[in-house]
Amino acid sequence: MAATIPIIERRRIEAELLKEVYETVRARHGTDEARAVVSESVRRSAIEQARAFAAAAPGGTSLQSFVDIQQHWTAEDALEIQPVHRDATRFEFNVTRCRYAEMYREMGLAEIGPLLSCNRDGSFCEGYDPKLKFTRTQTLMQGASHCDFRYRYEDTP
Repeated sequence: MAATIPIIERRRIEAELLKEVYETVRARHGTDEARAVVSESVRRSAIEQARAFAAAAPGGTSLQSFVDIQQHWTAEDALEIQPVHRDATRFEFNVTRCRYAEMYREMGLAEIGPLLSCNRDGSFCEGYDPKLKFTRTQTLMQGASHCDFRYRYEDTP
């Protein structure tokens, strides 16, 4: 089996390519179109990656299977998380440090960092399980003190 790389490293590699795509589209069609292309590409990628995680979930997807895969995003101390609430239908936490955001800033990608990273979170839910719903009102990437991740698992999609 091929070795898997930490998600934070995967995101760095993806960002290097997407930076060039963004700059190319921006030069040809303007900033709005470049942002739209990157946003849609990342959204579609997140959905496909989520489908792969869902297909590998033992016994199918559930809120617990989703909680179990969070270790992939936090690996290598990529996120510092403060738990808020966890029960049978809700999984809530705040991110107080995000190395993804730090990495995008260091790469000169603060302008599109939210598209590259934050944009993925809700889209991932779409591909993972339609019963999984996501809300967030603020992010570190956009200057807030923390990111407020709120997931709920609904009985009906």
